[in-house]
Amino acid sequence: MNEDLTIRVDQTRCVGTGQCARTAPDALTLGRNGRAQPRDQHSTDLDTLTEAADFCPVEAITIHLASTGEQVAPL
Repeated sequence: MNEDLTIRVDQTRCVGTGQCARTAPDALTLGRNGRAQPRDQHSTDLDTLTEAADFCPVEAITIHLASTGEQVAPL
């Protein structure tokens, strides 16, 4: 998919395991607070972002189509 995607991290849910940042290091990192945050709000790498969202044990990461806001991962 080459469509622009928006990455959202729910900071109240994130527990900072870092699994997402290890899975998608170009898109996600752990911030100063120890919780995940997007490196950039947008990406086009749906496969990697879906994997990162799926690995999140508390479902804090969601991926949305930038054009419509529709959630595409996790489903």
